[in-house]
Amino acid sequence: MSHDRFPTSSLCRAVLVTVAMLGMSAGLSACNTVRGAGEDVSSVGHDVSRGANATQGHITHSTGASPQ
Repeated sequence: MSHDRFPTSSLCRAVLVTVAMLGMSAGLSACNTVRGAGEDVSSVGHDVSRGANATQGHITHSTGASPQ
């Protein structure tokens, strides 16, 4: 009775190592993609805030209201 849990042939090991490497590289590239998406969302949020502040300033200036 064999107690080997993993295949011992060199071809099977090479395939397993290749699959593991591809999986790790896909995982690492996904991290970069998520980080980039987070930076993009943050950038849009900053742009919206700047636009809202500019609009509030223009409204305040044109109506003569005091800024809050």
